[in-house]
Amino acid sequence: MPFGETMPRSFLASAVRMYAPAISGVYGISNAGEWLYIGSAENIQDALMRHLVEAGTNLAKRLPTGFVYEVCDQSQRSRRQDELVREYEPVCNRHWSCQS
Repeated sequence: MPFGETMPRSFLASAVRMYAPAISGVYGISNAGEWLYIGSAENIQDALMRHLVEAGTNLAKRLPTGFVYEVCDQSQRSRRQDELVREYEPVCNRHWSCQS
């Protein structure tokens, strides 16, 4: 089942602050051509902001341009992240694909 929030937002600090909630859930980061990473966090906004400031990472090198998210409580996050990773096959969740 795809992300509940399907409209991607720009992967910029201003958009993360405006649109990403500071609550529990899962999130996806993409660029124009592929899904890069799907993660889960107690605070979606904080997790996305951390990704934004991490310069030189393999995720950053793939030039992320957008994010989506889905709110869910802690008991569902891991299962939901696993489902989304299987569906979207993000390259940075496959450890060998995002090596330096």
